[in-house]
Amino acid sequence: MKQLTCIVCPRGCQLNIDDNNVVTGNFCPRGKNYAISEITNPTRIVTSTMKVLNSNEVRVPVKTSKPIKKDLMFEIMDKINSKLVYAPIKIGDILIENVDGDNTDIIATKNIDVK
Repeated sequence: MKQLTCIVCPRGCQLNIDDNNVVTGNFCPRGKNYAISEITNPTRIVTSTMKVLNSNEVRVPVKTSKPIKKDLMFEIMDKINSKLVYAPIKIGDILIENVDGDNTDIIATKNIDVK
């Protein structure tokens, strides 16, 4: 039996999931779905920043375009940290294409103007 805290809503239900994927402790069906997903295929949205050149802003906030497999997080962070981008940047611009080999992009979440 594994114990998890549900993060789908602010309630934070304490979930238990057994080897047969039977979930207890959830207040709503979303908790059950979260627990099963977290045990069978954990994913995360990665949020970070990237270095920006030719702007007064030194970094641009970024995120993955969709959840990625949790075990790829460090590999993706290495790719984000090794790349420099140039202003101007618009919200939604793709700064790294297909970062995980599964068509997930790194996208900008802030507009950045040129110096």
